[in-house]
Amino acid sequence: MKLALVPFAFAGLLALLAPRAEDPKSSGPRVGGGGHTYEWQRGWFQLPTAPEIGNTHGGIEFDAAGRVYITADNDRAMMIFGKDGSYIGSWGEDLGGGVHGICMSSEGTEQRIWLAHARRQEVLECTLAGEVKLRIPWPAESKRYASSEEYIPTAVAIGPAGQVFVADGYGKSWVHQFDRSGAYVRSFGGPGKEPGQFYCPHGLGIDSRGPQPLLIVCDRQNHRLQRFDMQCRLVDVIEGDLRRPSSVQQRGDNLLVADLAGRVTILGRDNQVVGHLCDQPDEAKRGQNEVPREQWMEGEFISPHCARWDEQGNLYVMDWLAQGRLTRLSRVKPSVR
Repeated sequence: MKLALVPFAFAGLLALLAPRAEDPKSSGPRVGGGGHTYEWQRGWFQLPTAPEIGNTHGGIEFDAAGRVYITADNDRAMMIFGKDGSYIGSWGEDLGGGVHGICMSSEGTEQRIWLAHARRQEVLECTLAGEVKLRIPWPAESKRYASSEEYIPTAVAIGPAGQVFVADGYGKSWVHQFDRSGAYVRSFGGPGKEPGQFYCPHGLGIDSRGPQPLLIVCDRQNHRLQRFDMQCRLVDVIEGDLRRPSSVQQRGDNLLVADLAGRVTILGRDNQVVGHLCDQPDEAKRGQNEVPREQWMEGEFISPHCARWDEQGNLYVMDWLAQGRLTRLSRVKPSVR
């Protein structure tokens, strides 16, 4: 995998010229380059309590109205923000501490939100208001586990025909498929380094760029992505300049990868690196949870756990940090000449 250095090279200089400590009164630096230029918007999320929101160890999603859904390890397990960053409300008081993976699906004209709950060893399908419609427990039928405690799901993805894929990222490194009713279908992967095996399959995504939809698995501790068809057969392995890929999202021709080791990576249609955003220069801080707030810098990520584009191409990033860190990067549209 070849690194495209030129488009994002100027981002480092911009970051050097920007205020080093995060300041809510600062407009923030521009990062990236070309069609992937963004303006750092620290303070965009108008949190109900400040400055700490608790450990941010989950994900980000959007509904059809553009509202932003954020998971957190507190009694506001699901926090909802408006398109302007205003706080709308929360639900999930009974789910606090363990909501990890999140994705959206459509049920007719209604959207549903899916949650992988690592501490409860289950996946939940909920309405946007938080009503639980389906629970999928640990896959005892798979015969891969002696008990439910060995199963710690970290991600869920919904295929185009309603297939439910669940990654056991913190457990035994299997990915499981269920049908739309929650019935067990199959398991694949398992622990290892060979193609088709996983070492912490942390995140999942659906890739619709090609002639057939593919499931993308963030094989985090093997430092790669792997893609599978809807029958769970390996298609290819994407590796190279990836550190610890934690989440993945496809939008248009691109893949967006949150790399826990201090940066966000964008891959092009050929799965080659287009560039890295906001790379953490201090290796000792990368992928760390306890970095204090006074050491957070504008234009630098620390431990990106989830990254998502909205419909307009703005970028939202959750850093895995004990005090909680959410960042919005506003897309800067190329000037027309």
